[in-house]
Amino acid sequence: MGASLDMERIAKELGAERGGKVSATGGYFGALQIAADVASRFRVPAGGGRPTDPSWSEQRLVRLSPRTLEQLEQLAEQAQASPMQVAALLLERAVQTVVSQ
Repeated sequence: MGASLDMERIAKELGAERGGKVSATGGYFGALQIAADVASRFRVPAGGGRPTDPSWSEQRLVRLSPRTLEQLEQLAEQAQASPMQVAALLLERAVQTVVSQ
């Protein structure tokens, strides 16, 4: 198709400075990001079943408050995933954020 964008050059021409990657963390755009993660990472297992991230091998039980579960269910509906799959994605993001600080 077209040529790739040279973001450094664009920033220079605009008199700007690149500050790094920006990611959505909450609200509507955060929900869209979760849906995009589900679409890009989840695959149907070879034996069939619910799509999941092939790199996930550990399974644990996590206690949740009813309010948290309700919120996860709402996000899961938008992302077309299960509430606990959304919880796993959010947990991975949170851990990566804390570890990288």
